[in-house]
Amino acid sequence: MENQNVLQLDFGFELEPTKTPIPNLRPKSFKKAKSDFVLDFMDLLQSPIIVYPSQWQDAVPKDLLNNITMARMLTQMRGEHMASLTEVVAYMMPKTYEAPMPSEWVNIYTWCGMQYVKTFLKTGQIKAMEELAPQQLSEYEMGLLKRLRVWIYEKRRQALKDSMKTLMPKLSGPSPNDQGELFQKD
Repeated sequence: MENQNVLQLDFGFELEPTKTPIPNLRPKSFKKAKSDFVLDFMDLLQSPIIVYPSQWQDAVPKDLLNNITMARMLTQMRGEHMASLTEVVAYMMPKTYEAPMPSEWVNIYTWCGMQYVKTFLKTGQIKAMEELAPQQLSEYEMGLLKRLRVWIYEKRRQALKDSMKTLMPKLSGPSPNDQGELFQKD
């Protein structure tokens, strides 16, 4: 073992070391990863749908609401930790009925609506939306949209966590599974 022959090969690549930060070398514990997976899965299926609070919040179409779970799954599969574009449309729709919005929010709303009809193949609506929706959003509008998506995502997850806390059974006193009670003679 002392006389190892080491041969270093030079392939002629002139590469500088990468400047990217080293990711956390300690991987998440299995229990933490499992807990995150369960919360993410419950978030997809059971989180409430966040809509703009107004008198018009019941006017969101059922078809749109029914597609939110699938849109959440598609967003999760892309690795995005934010609300789906379908959720953005559902959130903004009641606001559009109340009062006119600034032009950047109109662009965001119509662009998200166009993405929704393309994703769920609403062929009758695509032609109408093509005339209204911008082809792409400006960098400023994309920033506004991203902040809104993250905000909706955080609100729905917090609502899920709050509902889970209320559903968890609260034990008062000794547990009925206590061994002393199980083997007690009468």
